[in-house]
Amino acid sequence: MATDYDISVPDDATEAEAAAIAAAVSAHLARLEAEAAAAEGDEESWDDEKWTFAGRLEAVDGRADRVPDGAPTDPWTAAGRSDRF
Repeated sequence: MATDYDISVPDDATEAEAAAIAAAVSAHLARLEAEAAAAEGDEESWDDEKWTFAGRLEAVDGRADRVPDGAPTDPWTAAGRSDRF
């Protein structure tokens, strides 16, 4: 992600308008940084857990259904949707 930004405020902007522009740009950059941080691997996934969870489902309902990609990562929510796997 770039760290240097070339942002300009119109010469005829009032102090309030310049402050509003600065606040909007700051909020936008903060959102982009938060998205970049989340994409770095902090996001939960079923990687390395799919077959373990399938074994748990088999023990409970007799079907060893593997969790599909995109399934909720919360085990309780996923278990409630196991009939759709």
